Amino acid sequence: MATNRYSAFAPIGLKFHNNQPQIVIRNLTDAARVLIQDWPLDDGEDYVIAVKACADALIGEISAEEFRQTLLSAATEAGISALSLVYDLALRDEPDEPRRSSQGQ
Repeated sequence: MATNRYSAFAPIGLKFHNNQPQIVIRNLTDAARVLIQDWPLDDGEDYVIAVKACADALIGEISAEEFRQTLLSAATEAGISALSLVYDLALRDEPDEPRRSSQGQ
């Protein structure tokens, strides 16, 4: 079974409500890393759904865009500000690391 680790979707900017920098999520690998390492709430119903959806998207059972919707719901549940960003095709080949910004803190 092929994995879709770098399947891109319309980017989402996340602003956590602490001193953590803003994060831009562009693909499934970014999302998985943020959900596991940075998420402030790990027992919410929408969080659990998003983690499962991310795993499903990684193995190709659902699309990256379908997963994106679950991520937005989990962000709302956790009180994380989420912004849909303009998708720039030139950024598709960016490194695996989620982009973090120190602006707007």
